[in-house]
Amino acid sequence: MQSYFRFIAATVIAVTISGCGDQSGDSGARTESKPVLTASTLGAQTVLTASEYLAAPPYSSADASNGAKLARICRACHSFDKGGPHMIGPALYGFFGIEAGTRDGFEYSSVLANAGFVWTPRALDAWLAQPGLFLPGNRMTFAGMVQRSERDDLIAYLLDVTAVEDGN
Repeated sequence: MQSYFRFIAATVIAVTISGCGDQSGDSGARTESKPVLTASTLGAQTVLTASEYLAAPPYSSADASNGAKLARICRACHSFDKGGPHMIGPALYGFFGIEAGTRDGFEYSSVLANAGFVWTPRALDAWLAQPGLFLPGNRMTFAGMVQRSERDDLIAYLLDVTAVEDGN
């Protein structure tokens, strides 16, 4: 009887462990023809105001209310409000348009401090899709968001709530 319970316990542990890892359903085969965008392949970017990004696709048709729901996971580590504190991650108010890893008062990993890219919706989209591939060695413990529409929703929300007000 004791060996039966050991077998059941081992089976439960094996099933639990097999459920860990990539949740995207990707079996390893890439169907996309273009390579993964990374910090080093991002290239030159055009920096616009939050209003300009929000007026253009895909953010003009994004669901910012869904983005607010998705942002709950971000709020565990980041503050969004003007004057908000750095937490486990840096405060995000006003981060669009600035060079990554340069916020005063936050201790960035050397990888992010030396990344040399500017936070734009394009950069954030690539980061959110696969943080570990976008910038290998970064400290953010987030697996990524598979669905492009969810990333668009989240980015539209962040563009709205973290945008620096005119004159501030």
